[in-house]
Amino acid sequence: MSRESGPAPAAVDAPAEQRSKRRPRGSARFAGVMDVQEQPTGPVAPVAAPAPGRRVPRGARFAGAAGAETPEGPGPQPRTQPLDEADRQLTADTVAALVRLRAEGRSGEAHALLVEAAHWPADRYPLLAAELHRAGLGADWATLLWEAASLPADRLVAAADALTAAGRGADGEEMLRQGVARPAKEIGEAVLGLHADGRHREVGALLDAYVRVRTPQEAARSVAADPQLLVPLLLEAARGVSAERHWDLVHALRVAGFTA
Repeated sequence: MSRESGPAPAAVDAPAEQRSKRRPRGSARFAGVMDVQEQPTGPVAPVAAPAPGRRVPRGARFAGAAGAETPEGPGPQPRTQPLDEADRQLTADTVAALVRLRAEGRSGEAHALLVEAAHWPADRYPLLAAELHRAGLGADWATLLWEAASLPADRLVAAADALTAAGRGADGEEMLRQGVARPAKEIGEAVLGLHADGRHREVGALLDAYVRVRTPQEAARSVAADPQLLVPLLLEAARGVSAERHWDLVHALRVAGFTA
């Protein structure tokens, strides 16, 4: 399962895929955002918020899900530290920009901004959720949760943890449910990457959501990359859900040709 602040795109309407997802901090992060109404406003097709339960698209959207590794080694770990004033100002500026873009009917640009915000550090998520709802942008928060479901597995779990710790457990659960909608092979690879890094709690959180959301037959397909390692982990997660789910998974694994 395409996981800081710093210089921003020169204009809010730059395509999301052209933006850097991790930026060094700096005061110019949102240069020009506050006077976004002065930019050209060509027609933009509205982007509707995804319906609840919508499955995450497959393919390049999940590149790096198996631990966000690069040729130089594992990618940067999710940041977990208290917010500072720069984080708070960035959040306020982003919400103000979204309010203005929505008011002007510039839905495409608003969506691009949400895509970028979905790649923020995990510790910014609770404040962003609160500010979006305070501004009446609950639908934008739902869109951001859906976009965040494509994050690499470690960052997905970190963001869900941050929301749960801030009293937004339902949002954290929704993010995980949507995040495990990725193909079975990618779930297996993500678990292998987390396990290799010694991130056993994240493995447990990801598999717990996975065995709750996916059918036993789908879950069984996720162990193909390394059955010796993945079968016990998957069965442990299923046992934590219920005895019935555990035995259903045992049966599915055996039917798929794996020893359980």
